[in-house]
Amino acid sequence: MTDPNVLDKTVDDYKRHETDLLAQDRDVAQVSTADVDKTTARHLVSDLVDDGIVTPVADQRALVHEPSGEAFDLIQQIAVFHRGWTAGRSLRPGRRAVLDD
Repeated sequence: MTDPNVLDKTVDDYKRHETDLLAQDRDVAQVSTADVDKTTARHLVSDLVDDGIVTPVADQRALVHEPSGEAFDLIQQIAVFHRGWTAGRSLRPGRRAVLDD
């Protein structure tokens, strides 16, 4: 007859493996916003202005992200914010964020 302790030893391995798989799933689902260079930010913000999502306020030298109401001084700031904001809104159980560059 087999020793019941053998099965108990494999439970820890299974839990560790399951934890690793969950961590990998989270890593895949996360969207990186740190890699937005100036050129990408300009293109993104230009598109957002054209779509009415971002409003430039010339006299204050600011950009307002209309859906959230947040204001930014720099193009890169609002580009990173919008990508993160979009990712946060699109990440729901069972969905992964997909962002266009």
